[in-house]
Amino acid sequence: MASDEIVTWHRSYSVSIPLIDSQHMELINLTNKLYRSCLRGRDSSLEVFMVVLRGAVDYVGYHFSTEEKIMERVEYPNFGAHKREHNDFVREVLKSVDDLSKGGTVNPLGFVKYLKDWVLTHIAVTDSALGHHLVALKQKGVLQNITLKVKQVSNRYVFD
Repeated sequence: MASDEIVTWHRSYSVSIPLIDSQHMELINLTNKLYRSCLRGRDSSLEVFMVVLRGAVDYVGYHFSTEEKIMERVEYPNFGAHKREHNDFVREVLKSVDDLSKGGTVNPLGFVKYLKDWVLTHIAVTDSALGHHLVALKQKGVLQNITLKVKQVSNRYVFD
C-alpha cells in the first residue's frame, strides 16, 4: 500500500460481479482521495476534502442505486436489510457533511477511517452475500434475461 493510501483494492474484496466490483474499486479510490486531502494540512485540506466528499456522496448514491436496482430485479431475499444498511450509512455521511459545511467538529481523518471501515465491512459481509446470491442465480441461468440499463441525466444516473 502506498503511503498516500489508506486502503488498497485486493481481489479478496471481489463479490464476483464485475459491475459491483468496479464500483467498489471506485469507492476505494474516492476514500483514498479523501485521505490524501487530509494529508495536505488543515487549511487546504478541509476545502479539498469538502469538494471530494461531495463527489463521493454522489457516487455512493449511484452505487447504492445500482445494487438496489439489481436486488429488486432478482427479488433478493435480504433486500430490506441491505437497503437499511445503505440508508443508515447515507444518513451518517450526510450528517457529517452537514456538520463539516457548518464548521462543525467532525474530524476529516476520523471520517475517512470510518468510511474505509464501513466500506470494507459492507463489502466483506453484506455485498459478499449479495454476490454469492447473484452468482448462484447466474449458474442456474436465471440472470440471462435480466438487464440493467443506465443512462446519465445531468449529474445523475437513471436506471431503466
